[in-house]
Amino acid sequence: MLDNLSPLNIIVVLVCLLVSMTIHEFMHAYVGLKLGDTTALVKGRVSFNPLDHIDPVMTLLLPAITLILFHAPILAAKPVPFDPRSVRYGEYGTALLALAGPASNLVLAFLAALLMRFVDLGSFFDQAIVFFAELNVALAIFNLVPIPPLDGSRVLYAFAPESVQEFMQQIEPYGFFIIIALVLWGGASNVLAYLNNSVLRLLP
Repeated sequence: MLDNLSPLNIIVVLVCLLVSMTIHEFMHAYVGLKLGDTTALVKGRVSFNPLDHIDPVMTLLLPAITLILFHAPILAAKPVPFDPRSVRYGEYGTALLALAGPASNLVLAFLAALLMRFVDLGSFFDQAIVFFAELNVALAIFNLVPIPPLDGSRVLYAFAPESVQEFMQQIEPYGFFIIIALVLWGGASNVLAYLNNSVLRLLP
């Protein structure tokens, strides 16, 4: 799908990104609500409406540019707000809230793989579903990287010693730039690709 960046393929890629991102962010907000924090509900983020989760630059402009330049979309949604003081189980509750997004992407990838296994929708739609599955695995793996503000950092924070927690707090303002550098660095990309392929082999 990314090898041929025709206008139709670009539309399919962006639609897949929006659907995957929306469900990812919804699950963060929903699990936060179930854990006792109403912040996301008040902000209108417990929603399947993509417009509630879109940042015009980070969600639309950035992936369009990086898709054309690098054949790999890089994007970020508006962070789902939460109040850690209101989340039950403290740091462990926050870790559950963080895991909800990547877990939803793995479920979407599994469902897409099942659909591919049992239904033949034709060449173009089959390619779109394969891309959807691969995209959601990639989103799950990428978001579990333990660098702030990615979800994996919240999970690591819950179990890390205080010295590591302090270090993560110090690098958080620079997290986005670190993440971009890792994406562009071949070594990190190879590790992510290996993890992606390992998870994809587990799908039905």
